[in-house]
Amino acid sequence: MFDNICKFIAENFSDDLATWLLGSPLSLTVLDPTELQLDPIRADSLIFLQSEELILHTEFQTDPDSKIPFRMLDYRIRVYRRHPQKQMRQVVIYLRRSDSPLVQENTFRLGETFHSFQVIRLWEEKTPQFFHHPGLLPFAVLSNTDDPEQVLSLVSRSLETIPEKQVQSNLAAATSILAGLVLNRETIKKILRSDIMRESVIYQDILEEGREEGREEGEEKGLKKGLQAGKEEKARQIALKMLSAGFSIPEIARFTDLSPDAIEQLQRQNADDV
Repeated sequence: MFDNICKFIAENFSDDLATWLLGSPLSLTVLDPTELQLDPIRADSLIFLQSEELILHTEFQTDPDSKIPFRMLDYRIRVYRRHPQKQMRQVVIYLRRSDSPLVQENTFRLGETFHSFQVIRLWEEKTPQFFHHPGLLPFAVLSNTDDPEQVLSLVSRSLETIPEKQVQSNLAAATSILAGLVLNRETIKKILRSDIMRESVIYQDILEEGREEGREEGEEKGLKKGLQAGKEEKARQIALKMLSAGFSIPEIARFTDLSPDAIEQLQRQNADDV
Protein backbone atom coordinates (compact mmCIF):
# COMPACT_ATOMS: atom_id res chain seq x y z
CA MET A 1 0.00 0.00 0.00
CA PHE A 2 2.82 2.44 0.84
CA ASP A 3 4.36 1.92 -2.63
CA ASN A 4 1.06 2.79 -4.27
CA ILE A 5 0.52 5.88 -2.12
CA CYS A 6 3.99 7.26 -2.85
CA LYS A 7 3.60 6.51 -6.53
CA PHE A 8 0.27 8.36 -6.55
CA ILE A 9 1.86 11.41 -4.90
CA ALA A 10 4.84 11.42 -7.27
CA GLU A 11 2.74 11.11 -10.40
CA ASN A 12 0.06 13.62 -9.39
CA PHE A 13 2.30 16.18 -7.67
CA SER A 14 5.44 15.81 -9.75
CA ASP A 15 6.22 19.55 -9.62
CA ASP A 16 6.24 19.45 -5.82
CA LEU A 17 8.42 16.33 -5.83
CA ALA A 18 10.86 17.94 -8.29
CA THR A 19 11.09 21.07 -6.15
CA TRP A 20 12.00 18.95 -3.13
CA LEU A 21 14.46 16.58 -4.82
CA LEU A 22 15.85 18.71 -7.64
CA GLY A 23 15.59 22.19 -6.15
CA SER A 24 13.28 23.61 -8.82
CA PRO A 25 9.68 22.99 -9.98
CA LEU A 26 10.76 21.21 -13.15
CA SER A 27 7.83 20.03 -15.26
CA LEU A 28 8.01 16.25 -15.41
CA THR A 29 5.95 13.55 -17.09
CA VAL A 30 5.67 9.86 -16.27
CA LEU A 31 8.03 7.43 -18.00
CA ASP A 32 6.55 3.94 -18.19
CA PRO A 33 9.03 1.48 -16.61
CA THR A 34 8.09 -1.14 -19.22
CA GLU A 35 10.03 0.94 -21.76
CA LEU A 36 13.17 -0.14 -19.90
CA GLN A 37 12.26 -3.77 -19.46
CA LEU A 38 14.72 -6.54 -20.19
CA ASP A 39 13.86 -8.91 -17.38
CA PRO A 40 10.87 -8.64 -15.01
CA ILE A 41 10.93 -5.24 -13.37
CA ARG A 42 9.34 -4.23 -10.05
CA ALA A 43 7.13 -1.61 -11.68
CA ASP A 44 5.01 -1.19 -8.56
CA SER A 45 7.97 0.20 -6.63
CA LEU A 46 9.47 2.35 -9.39
CA ILE A 47 8.72 5.96 -10.20
CA PHE A 48 10.31 7.43 -13.32
CA LEU A 49 9.57 11.06 -14.19
CA GLN A 50 11.17 12.77 -17.14
CA SER A 51 11.75 16.13 -18.78
CA GLU A 52 13.46 16.74 -22.10
CA GLU A 53 16.88 16.67 -20.46
CA LEU A 54 16.54 14.68 -17.24
CA ILE A 55 15.00 11.55 -15.77
CA LEU A 56 14.19 11.44 -12.07
CA HIS A 57 14.13 7.92 -10.65
CA THR A 58 12.76 7.59 -7.13
CA GLU A 59 12.17 4.53 -4.99
CA PHE A 60 10.25 4.77 -1.75
CA GLN A 61 11.25 2.04 0.68
CA THR A 62 9.41 1.21 3.88
CA ASP A 63 12.18 -1.05 5.18
CA PRO A 64 15.87 -1.67 4.38
CA ASP A 65 16.71 -3.78 1.34
CA SER A 66 20.16 -5.14 0.60
CA LYS A 67 19.40 -5.28 -3.14
CA ILE A 68 18.88 -1.54 -3.51
CA PRO A 69 22.44 -0.57 -4.58
CA PHE A 70 22.59 -3.09 -7.41
CA ARG A 71 19.05 -2.26 -8.46
CA MET A 72 19.94 1.41 -8.79
CA LEU A 73 22.88 0.57 -11.03
CA ASP A 74 20.72 -1.79 -13.06
CA TYR A 75 18.07 0.88 -13.68
CA ARG A 76 20.70 3.48 -14.50
CA ILE A 77 22.04 1.25 -17.24
CA ARG A 78 18.56 0.50 -18.55
CA VAL A 79 17.76 4.19 -18.77
CA TYR A 80 21.09 4.94 -20.48
CA ARG A 81 20.40 2.25 -23.07
CA ARG A 82 16.99 3.78 -23.84
CA HIS A 83 17.83 7.49 -23.30
CA PRO A 84 21.62 7.93 -23.57
CA GLN A 85 21.33 11.69 -24.03
CA LYS A 86 19.49 12.35 -20.77
CA GLN A 87 20.91 13.05 -17.33
CA MET A 88 19.54 11.00 -14.46
CA ARG A 89 18.95 11.61 -10.78
CA GLN A 90 18.29 8.59 -8.57
CA VAL A 91 16.89 8.91 -5.07
CA VAL A 92 15.98 6.22 -2.57
CA ILE A 93 13.63 7.52 0.12
CA TYR A 94 13.26 5.47 3.29
CA LEU A 95 9.93 6.03 5.02
CA ARG A 96 10.23 4.18 8.32
CA ARG A 97 12.97 4.89 10.85
CA SER A 98 15.63 2.19 10.94
CA ASP A 99 19.03 1.70 12.55
CA SER A 100 20.07 -0.79 9.88
CA PRO A 101 23.32 0.13 8.09
CA LEU A 102 21.53 -0.68 4.85
CA VAL A 103 19.69 2.65 4.93
CA GLN A 104 23.07 4.41 4.83
CA GLU A 105 24.24 2.72 1.64
CA ASN A 106 24.35 5.02 -1.37
CA THR A 107 26.89 3.28 -3.61
CA PHE A 108 27.39 0.04 -5.51
CA ARG A 109 30.86 -1.38 -6.03
CA LEU A 110 31.91 -4.40 -8.07
CA GLY A 111 35.58 -4.53 -8.99
CA GLU A 112 36.24 -1.33 -10.90
CA THR A 113 32.53 -0.64 -11.33
CA PHE A 114 31.24 2.15 -9.11
CA HIS A 115 27.81 3.76 -8.99
CA SER A 116 26.36 6.27 -6.56
CA PHE A 117 22.87 7.55 -5.84
CA GLN A 118 21.14 9.77 -3.30
CA VAL A 119 19.52 8.41 -0.15
CA ILE A 120 16.97 10.30 1.93
CA ARG A 121 15.95 9.06 5.37
CA LEU A 122 12.71 10.90 6.03
CA TRP A 123 13.16 10.84 9.81
CA GLU A 124 16.24 13.03 9.33
CA GLU A 125 14.53 15.60 7.09
CA LYS A 126 13.48 18.99 8.48
CA THR A 127 9.72 19.20 8.93
CA PRO A 128 8.95 22.75 7.65
CA GLN A 129 9.98 22.01 4.05
CA PHE A 130 7.04 19.65 3.63
CA PHE A 131 4.56 22.43 4.35
CA HIS A 132 5.72 24.58 1.44
CA HIS A 133 4.01 22.45 -1.22
CA PRO A 134 0.70 20.57 -0.84
CA GLY A 135 1.91 17.40 -2.54
CA LEU A 136 4.58 16.95 0.15
CA LEU A 137 2.22 17.27 3.14
CA PRO A 138 1.74 13.48 3.56
CA PHE A 139 5.48 13.10 4.25
CA ALA A 140 5.61 15.69 7.03
CA VAL A 141 4.54 13.33 9.81
CA LEU A 142 7.47 11.00 8.95
CA SER A 143 10.05 13.79 9.18
CA ASN A 144 12.45 14.78 11.97
CA THR A 145 10.07 15.56 14.83
CA ASP A 146 9.63 14.51 18.44
CA ASP A 147 5.89 15.07 18.20
CA PRO A 148 4.39 13.46 15.07
CA GLU A 149 0.90 13.90 16.51
CA GLN A 150 1.33 17.67 16.56
CA VAL A 151 2.75 17.60 13.03
CA LEU A 152 -0.26 15.61 11.86
CA SER A 153 -2.53 18.24 13.40
CA LEU A 154 -0.67 20.95 11.48
CA VAL A 155 -0.97 18.91 8.29
CA SER A 156 -4.69 18.53 8.89
CA ARG A 157 -5.11 22.29 9.18
CA SER A 158 -3.02 22.84 6.05
CA LEU A 159 -5.15 20.35 4.13
CA GLU A 160 -8.29 22.28 5.04
CA THR A 161 -6.92 25.35 3.27
CA ILE A 162 -6.69 23.54 -0.09
CA PRO A 163 -9.61 24.85 -2.19
CA GLU A 164 -9.89 21.85 -4.54
CA LYS A 165 -11.91 19.29 -2.59
CA GLN A 166 -10.68 16.31 -4.61
CA VAL A 167 -7.04 17.29 -4.07
CA GLN A 168 -7.75 17.82 -0.38
CA SER A 169 -9.42 14.42 -0.14
CA ASN A 170 -6.63 12.57 -1.95
CA LEU A 171 -3.89 14.14 0.17
CA ALA A 172 -5.82 13.47 3.38
CA ALA A 173 -6.11 9.78 2.50
CA ALA A 174 -2.41 9.58 1.59
CA THR A 175 -1.49 11.33 4.84
CA SER A 176 -3.64 8.95 6.86
CA ILE A 177 -2.00 5.85 5.41
CA LEU A 178 1.59 7.11 5.72
CA ALA A 179 0.93 8.36 9.26
CA GLY A 180 0.23 4.75 10.20
CA LEU A 181 3.99 4.18 10.16
CA VAL A 182 4.46 6.36 13.26
CA LEU A 183 1.04 6.80 14.91
CA ASN A 184 -1.74 4.48 16.01
CA ARG A 185 -5.10 4.37 14.25
CA GLU A 186 -7.04 6.06 17.02
CA THR A 187 -4.76 9.09 16.99
CA ILE A 188 -4.97 9.39 13.22
CA LYS A 189 -8.75 9.02 13.26
CA LYS A 190 -9.02 11.69 15.94
CA ILE A 191 -7.08 14.22 13.87
CA LEU A 192 -8.02 13.52 10.24
CA ARG A 193 -11.63 13.69 9.06
CA SER A 194 -12.62 10.36 7.55
CA ASP A 195 -15.56 11.89 5.66
CA ILE A 196 -13.09 13.85 3.54
CA MET A 197 -10.96 10.77 2.83
CA ARG A 198 -13.94 8.74 1.58
CA GLU A 199 -14.09 10.96 -1.51
CA SER A 200 -10.48 10.26 -2.47
CA VAL A 201 -9.48 8.12 -5.45
CA ILE A 202 -7.10 6.32 -3.10
CA TYR A 203 -9.95 5.21 -0.89
CA GLN A 204 -12.07 4.22 -3.89
CA ASP A 205 -9.15 2.24 -5.35
CA ILE A 206 -8.83 0.28 -2.09
CA LEU A 207 -12.51 -0.61 -2.25
CA GLU A 208 -12.47 -1.48 -5.95
CA GLU A 209 -9.32 -3.56 -5.63
CA GLY A 210 -10.92 -5.61 -2.90
CA ARG A 211 -14.14 -6.05 -4.85
CA GLU A 212 -12.30 -7.09 -8.01
CA GLU A 213 -10.11 -9.60 -6.20
CA GLY A 214 -13.18 -10.98 -4.50
CA ARG A 215 -14.98 -11.42 -7.84
CA GLU A 216 -11.97 -13.11 -9.41
CA GLU A 217 -11.53 -15.51 -6.53
CA GLY A 218 -15.21 -16.39 -6.61
CA GLU A 219 -15.23 -16.91 -10.37
CA GLU A 220 -12.30 -19.27 -10.19
CA LYS A 221 -14.18 -21.49 -7.79
CA GLY A 222 -17.14 -21.39 -10.13
CA LEU A 223 -19.66 -21.85 -7.32
CA LYS A 224 -21.94 -19.44 -5.55
CA LYS A 225 -20.50 -20.55 -2.24
CA GLY A 226 -16.99 -19.87 -3.49
CA LEU A 227 -18.02 -16.42 -4.72
CA GLN A 228 -19.47 -15.56 -1.34
CA ALA A 229 -16.37 -16.82 0.44
CA GLY A 230 -14.16 -14.77 -1.87
CA LYS A 231 -16.22 -11.64 -1.25
CA GLU A 232 -16.13 -12.16 2.49
CA GLU A 233 -12.36 -12.65 2.51
CA LYS A 234 -11.81 -9.53 0.43
CA ALA A 235 -14.24 -7.62 2.63
CA ARG A 236 -11.99 -8.53 5.56
CA GLN A 237 -8.91 -7.38 3.63
CA ILE A 238 -10.62 -4.08 2.83
CA ALA A 239 -11.60 -3.72 6.48
CA LEU A 240 -7.98 -4.22 7.58
CA LYS A 241 -6.78 -1.57 5.14
CA MET A 242 -9.46 0.84 6.29
CA LEU A 243 -8.56 0.20 9.95
CA SER A 244 -4.95 1.01 9.11
CA ALA A 245 -6.13 4.23 7.44
CA GLY A 246 -7.99 5.29 10.57
CA PHE A 247 -11.62 4.79 9.56
CA SER A 248 -14.16 4.08 12.29
CA ILE A 249 -15.83 0.69 12.77
CA PRO A 250 -19.33 1.97 11.79
CA GLU A 251 -17.92 3.43 8.56
CA ILE A 252 -16.13 0.17 7.73
CA ALA A 253 -19.27 -1.82 8.47
CA ARG A 254 -21.28 0.38 6.11
CA PHE A 255 -18.86 -0.03 3.20
CA THR A 256 -17.95 -3.73 3.63
CA ASP A 257 -21.21 -5.21 5.02
CA LEU A 258 -19.17 -6.85 7.78
CA SER A 259 -20.71 -6.74 11.24
CA PRO A 260 -19.15 -4.43 13.86
CA ASP A 261 -18.33 -7.53 15.94
CA ALA A 262 -16.45 -9.09 13.01
CA ILE A 263 -14.51 -5.87 12.44
CA GLU A 264 -13.63 -5.60 16.13
CA GLN A 265 -12.36 -9.19 16.02
CA LEU A 266 -10.18 -8.33 13.00
CA GLN A 267 -8.88 -5.29 14.88
CA ARG A 268 -7.90 -7.44 17.87
CA GLN A 269 -6.26 -10.09 15.67
CA ASN A 270 -4.31 -7.42 13.79
CA ALA A 271 -3.16 -5.85 17.07
CA ASP A 272 -2.01 -9.26 18.31
CA ASP A 273 -0.07 -9.86 15.08
CA VAL A 274 1.66 -6.49 15.43
